Amino acid sequence: MIGLLASPSSERRVIARGLASALAAVLAFGASARAEPIQGAGSTFAAPIIEQWSRSYRAVRADGGDFTSPDWNVDYEPVGSLAGVMRLNQRELDFAATDVPLSVEELARHRWVQFPVVMGGIVVVANIGSAGARLRLSGPVLADIYMGKIRNWSDPAIKAFNPEAALPDAAIEVLHRQDGSGSTFTFTRFLSHASAEWRTRFGAEAQIAWPLGRGERGTSRLASLAARVPNSIAYLEYGQARGAGLPMVALENQSGAFVRPEPGTFQAGLAGVEWDAARGSLADTTNLPGAAAYPMAAVTYVVVPTDRGTARTSRVLDLFRLAFREGGRDALALGYIPIPPELAGRIEAHWAGSFASVNNPARPSR
Repeated sequence: MIGLLASPSSERRVIARGLASALAAVLAFGASARAEPIQGAGSTFAAPIIEQWSRSYRAVRADGGDFTSPDWNVDYEPVGSLAGVMRLNQRELDFAATDVPLSVEELARHRWVQFPVVMGGIVVVANIGSAGARLRLSGPVLADIYMGKIRNWSDPAIKAFNPEAALPDAAIEVLHRQDGSGSTFTFTRFLSHASAEWRTRFGAEAQIAWPLGRGERGTSRLASLAARVPNSIAYLEYGQARGAGLPMVALENQSGAFVRPEPGTFQAGLAGVEWDAARGSLADTTNLPGAAAYPMAAVTYVVVPTDRGTARTSRVLDLFRLAFREGGRDALALGYIPIPPELAGRIEAHWAGSFASVNNPARPSR
C-alpha cells in the first residue's frame, strides 16, 4: 500500500539546514545565481499540489525567520503538459511537469531527466442529477459515447449496466479538453485499451481531432463547463471533480468489477506498477489490474534539463526532495496519491548519478 513518510520536527530541521546550505552554495555562483524564482510550467492536473509544495518550500527556506528571498519562490504556470515540455527549449525554464511521459529516446536526445512526483485518478463525471453518482459504465460504452455511436442517456447499452437508474431521455452532451493535455492522453489511452475502433481511428494522444462535443481549455474550466451543462459527460482530474461536487462514474476494470474512483481504489491499482528510474519511470497506468482497482490513473512527471547549471538544478531537486519527504499529506488532502517512500528513495538515488555535480545530500534518517 502506498504510504507517507513521517515528518518529525527533527527531520524538518535537517531539511531546513540542508536547504540553507544549498542556498549558500547557490549564492556562491554569482551572476548565474541571481535571486530569481524557480521557473516551472506544464500540467494543470498537478498545478494545485505543485502550488502547495511551493508554499511549503518557501516556508522551510525561511525556517521561521523574517528574511525572504525571491529565489525561495516557485513561479509555476499551468499551461498544460505539452506546452510545458515545449517551453523546456527556453533556457529560462527550470522544469516542466507533464502527465504525458517522454520516451527514453527523447530524454536521451535532449539530455533531460524525468521522474514521477505525484499520482491520481482521471474520472468520468455525468451531470444527470442523482443518477450520475450511481452510474456505471464500461470502457467500450464510454468509447462509443465519445465516438457518437451512443447519443442518448436512455440508450440500451447504458441501461444494461444501470437497470435501476432513473436515466434521462436526453441527448448526451459530450465535453472534452481543447488544449494539449495529459488528462486527454490518459483518457484516450484508456479508451484505446477498451475499443479497437477507437484505437484505430483516434489512438492515445494529448490532443486529438474529436469527432464530436464541446471543448474547453484547462481542467478547472472543463470542470466548470461540466457543472453548467445539464446531461453532460466529461473526464476530469479526481480532485477537481470532487471540489466541483460533480457525480463520478464507476468504471468497469479488467476483472469485470465496477469500481468507484477514490484514493483507496487508485492505490489498489497503482500498488503493482513497476517503475524503472533509468528508463524515465515509464509506466502504463490506464488499464490497471486488480479486482479492487480503479482502472484509469494519471502520473505527473517532472522533466529537468541537465544543462541549467548546478545552482538552478539544486533548487529544483530541493523542491521535490521536500515534496517527497513532507508533501504526502498535502497530496492526499487535495485528492492525489503521493509517491511511495520506497520509490522516492530510488528516484533520489537516481538523481545522484544523473546530476553528479549537483548538491544531492543523502536521505536523512527518519
